[in-house]
Amino acid sequence: MPQFCQSCGMPLTRIEDCGTNEDGSTNFDYCQYCYKDGKFVQDCNMDEMIEHCTQFIDEVNKNMPKPMTKEEYKQMMQGFFPMLKRWRK
Repeated sequence: MPQFCQSCGMPLTRIEDCGTNEDGSTNFDYCQYCYKDGKFVQDCNMDEMIEHCTQFIDEVNKNMPKPMTKEEYKQMMQGFFPMLKRWRK
């Protein structure tokens, strides 16, 4: 199982975190919030996904030794997201 959702970067630590394919089977590339029934839940581009994810900074900071600001988190995602399967060119 990949460590991160290949759309939003969410850690995939449990099978329940994973999305589903059209046939109902588990999709190990994407999380349940990004991919359901074989389709992406959000119709967005990478920049829109980054903006969407910044609202979860408080949750991210719970696991960080040093909390990040929204701007620091956004900059980190701008470097990380182009490597994810959904956003690779």
